Amino acid sequence: MAISYPPVFINEYLAEKVTERIPDRFSGAMRFFPTLPTDISALTEGFPEASSDVFAVYDRMLKMRPGPFPHIKREQVIYYFYKTNSDPEALIETTQIVADLLDRGDESGQEINEWLQQKVVNGLVSFGSGSLAREFKPVYFHYLKVFQLQETRDIIDFGTARTYAGNKIIIDYCYHTKDYS
Repeated sequence: MAISYPPVFINEYLAEKVTERIPDRFSGAMRFFPTLPTDISALTEGFPEASSDVFAVYDRMLKMRPGPFPHIKREQVIYYFYKTNSDPEALIETTQIVADLLDRGDESGQEINEWLQQKVVNGLVSFGSGSLAREFKPVYFHYLKVFQLQETRDIIDFGTARTYAGNKIIIDYCYHTKDYS
């Protein structure tokens, strides 16, 4: 059964747009991983072709509905962007591109909606391939806002031989489910 899951649309949009803007910084599409008890070393060992790329771990945060109308939702997704070796400029560039793409309110929402509409087939959007392919009900984004937190030191592991650079960003968004068929 297909579900509406806005973070997957934001992730796929960013994966495509960030790597389009700075292709020399990535070995393929930018990778996003859901928040789990995560061992960064194990994660990068599992994807050796992308271990030198910037990647993100994310978590969806539901917000309390501000009014009685239940169909317009407001949520946040928190991203922990990591870079595990030299070239911290790639992390700086990536987070700046994320801000440029998603911190323009309703204009950012319109751009994601246009991008998303091109991905809809028979009223659903599919991402992945083979056994990893999943279908999602599309959504309509009203606006997006970006916040960067100063708690970056929380996500950098100083106790390892490998050095990590990191940024912590929250994307605040408003949406409703949309029937594109």
